[in-house]
Amino acid sequence: MKKLVEGGRSVSLEGLIVMLVISTMSLPVMAEGSRVLVKMKSQETFHVSKEVLLKKTNLSAKGFRFGFKLPENSLAKLDIEMEADLENLNSLVLNDVSESELQQLRANPDVLFVDQEVIHPLLEPQMRPYLNASINAGKNELTSNEKTPWGIFAVKAIEAWTLSASGAGSRVLVLDTGIDQNHISLKANFESGKNFLSDPGQNNPNDFKDLVGHGTHCAGTIAGVLDSSGFTGVAPQAKLLMGRVCSTQGCSNIAIANGINWGISQKVDVISLSLGGNMSTPSERMAIATALKSGVTVVAASGNDGTNKVSYPAALPGVIAVGAVDAELKKASFSQYGPEISVVAPGVAVVSTVPMGEGRESEAKVSVEGVSRKVSSTTFGGSEEYLDSQVSEVVFAGLGKPEEFSKVNVKGKFALVQRGEIKFIEKVQNAIDAGAKAIVFVNNQPGLISGALTDDNSSLGVGVFMIEQTVGDELKLALTKGQKVEISLRTLVTDYSAFAGTSMATPHVAGVVALVKAANRKLTPGQVKALLQRTATPLGPNEKNQFGSGLINAEKAVAEAVKI
Repeated sequence: MKKLVEGGRSVSLEGLIVMLVISTMSLPVMAEGSRVLVKMKSQETFHVSKEVLLKKTNLSAKGFRFGFKLPENSLAKLDIEMEADLENLNSLVLNDVSESELQQLRANPDVLFVDQEVIHPLLEPQMRPYLNASINAGKNELTSNEKTPWGIFAVKAIEAWTLSASGAGSRVLVLDTGIDQNHISLKANFESGKNFLSDPGQNNPNDFKDLVGHGTHCAGTIAGVLDSSGFTGVAPQAKLLMGRVCSTQGCSNIAIANGINWGISQKVDVISLSLGGNMSTPSERMAIATALKSGVTVVAASGNDGTNKVSYPAALPGVIAVGAVDAELKKASFSQYGPEISVVAPGVAVVSTVPMGEGRESEAKVSVEGVSRKVSSTTFGGSEEYLDSQVSEVVFAGLGKPEEFSKVNVKGKFALVQRGEIKFIEKVQNAIDAGAKAIVFVNNQPGLISGALTDDNSSLGVGVFMIEQTVGDELKLALTKGQKVEISLRTLVTDYSAFAGTSMATPHVAGVVALVKAANRKLTPGQVKALLQRTATPLGPNEKNQFGSGLINAEKAVAEAVKI
């Protein structure tokens, strides 16, 4: 796992943040168990096989005789387990297919192709809701209501609500890691969900619980309910459907195709795909093409490797490929780009829903000579959680090198450590060796950052927090004057958290599509894509198409949709 590695340079942590989009350097792994999707050449052949299976298995038996009207030595003699028939795709999902059966399936004249299951790997580190992106607290405040995500204002969603009834009537399918359907900001808009994975221990089609947090986060950005705190999604009256196609191990190509088939059957308006990789499989390409022909708009993430190659399925024809920008409307360092990019949207420090109780925020108060005030802060993955406030005297330990700790007494106290020159984890270990109770980093540039210090969710046994540069400078000055400086630290358990990635940009665009379709249901996927690009706010410089047509603009898009 890539750690928080840096010296005196200004290094963004955006690429380290929790993201689901697949690394273009990662290759998909063939799933165990030979789960395959069989695409038939004709609707007639598909229906014949389906009818035979219905009669022979009544959809309950594990095995069946493949009963196609085929040559005598073909599939009719094979005993293969069927999992599902995908009506809209003229395809069958089969389990436990042996190598010899696989070859016979591929050789069959009525079969267009056979696609084996692959699992697109997840980026490391694994999803953890409390891992935050680069946050310029204060500098990028767009409203006095701190609970409203900055992206809502950036895409001008509120201005579009009057013309689009806040998305009422639109239905969005999110294919992701699942959802916390009981989340207070989601349950009113949640319609239904399904699990399309066959992972051991969780193959119940009705079990779409989010074990990762990513799907719940994306769903909140799309259609989180507007509440009194100011939190809202882009389309707060749209309906949400969730297809669980990704687990902690990765995303299944067959599950994705199955989920898209379900979305077509449900007649959803848009499918949001905050997932991808450096290649696509036949089943994924076929499913997406069919969805587009069926009138379903498809939105997908460009990828998080920062390269000039858009990942799949975002790079497929007809898909709205989404890149990410930060609150200053600059391209996020991780955002992949290239000719296929359609638009960009907020993808850094995006606050949204996570499974209830899984969010983590920090609270810090500084006191100089007894005068206390609350300051902005972040906490790190691997930090000990202080559910009750911990107060301690502060000792400045420079850059946190061993020789600097040797000159001060931090035992049982909070070590104030400047960011820079050596790795964060080295600074923490040096503080632990010196007996510090907690480490409070002082940023060496405006804003706050956070990330993972452990790669297995384990605790380092000490608190690890960060305060802003200006606050840290004040405390260091007070300490040089001999003044008494204390800090109070607390970990807050929440139902919301900040993530970063093109995964987070994609649901902003899916939400805008929901607003557009609510305003004009007649628009085709091609018309929706062209409309979003035509009304986007141009950003630049854009010589390499880092921004596509620009920042998605809900206000202009909906206003034009009404006129068409």
